[in-house]
Amino acid sequence: MTQMVGEKVGEGGCSEVFQWGGNQQIVKVAKGNTSVDAVKREFSNNMLVWENGLPAARPYELLEVDGRPSIVMERIHGESLMEHFFRYLIQPPSEKSQNGDSSEFLKITARLLNETHRFGNLPLPSQREMMIYSIRSAGYLTASEKERVILHLEQLPIKKQVCHGDPNPGNIMIRGNKALFIDWMNASIGNPEADLAEYVIMIRYAILPPHAPSSAVSNFDSLRAHIIQIFCDEYRRLSGNSLDEVENWIMPVAARKLCADAISEEEKMLLLAEIRSRL
Repeated sequence: MTQMVGEKVGEGGCSEVFQWGGNQQIVKVAKGNTSVDAVKREFSNNMLVWENGLPAARPYELLEVDGRPSIVMERIHGESLMEHFFRYLIQPPSEKSQNGDSSEFLKITARLLNETHRFGNLPLPSQREMMIYSIRSAGYLTASEKERVILHLEQLPIKKQVCHGDPNPGNIMIRGNKALFIDWMNASIGNPEADLAEYVIMIRYAILPPHAPSSAVSNFDSLRAHIIQIFCDEYRRLSGNSLDEVENWIMPVAARKLCADAISEEEKMLLLAEIRSRL
């Protein structure tokens, strides 16, 4: 590591995050499962959306740390939505009712996606091309099944709006009263319904990590439908759009997720069963 790398402050499926040259910047250091091209794409996407005023942290430069491609970025001093989410899950029902609308934070993702989807025609990668590449690259499905999923995808309407691609609570940071997305590696121009389907699939099938308290797991299982309903209602209220098309995106988005490194084998088996039930 170079002398500027400080303490480790986070880790995701594709990178480790360290303090960088003080307290106002961090450096995302790619893991072995992430190529130089992928890191360059994330930097380019992130710079583009930040320059256009989307809810994103500021990127500064591309460099190498110990031979690994890395991005220096603005450090967001705050909490991730994931941290809020876990506090909500372990909170007893009596405290939820005493705190009034303690589910208000569940609307944050819908608000960020609605803000993001208002932008269009930025020079980002094609969502559809990225999805087709991922579906063909994934394991689990047979070649025939993959082609049937792709045929379904190609029959869906084409839109040209900015999409984040991975709107999970770990990719949302809350600083004061403002929330923003991090990790724009999968950003694209395409259909907002794919982002919405991504969120629905995540809540419906996510497996909490092994260290999660049993109370959090049971609470999450009982709240999955409630969380999805809050999300959909808020997005519909803000956008004024019907969400009828989202269901058509569940299968291709689930198929794309089969090549993701950040989800468990158990979750992939659930996604596989969902895809095959729709074929």
